[in-house]
Amino acid sequence: MPCLLGLLALLIPRVVIVLLWLFTNWFTGIFSTWLIPVLGFLLLPTTLLWFSVVQNGWGGVWSFWPVVGMIIAVMIDLSPSGARRKRRLI
Repeated sequence: MPCLLGLLALLIPRVVIVLLWLFTNWFTGIFSTWLIPVLGFLLLPTTLLWFSVVQNGWGGVWSFWPVVGMIIAVMIDLSPSGARRKRRLI
């Protein structure tokens, strides 16, 4: 099941964010204000998901692999194929 959620996060990250927000407490206590998650949802959804994975899975420790994952997530969000994906889902 976690592998399926990870695959869905890459294909349709906004849907995964909404499902996590509705059915889990995954985002509880990560952000101090509501502005950052809303901007992340609108502009960089894969990056928002990876940030929450690092906060929940690695305890917020930004070592080598979490930083590499963040770079990849930003590249996915800013890539031309990511832009096509965003237009299609909105």
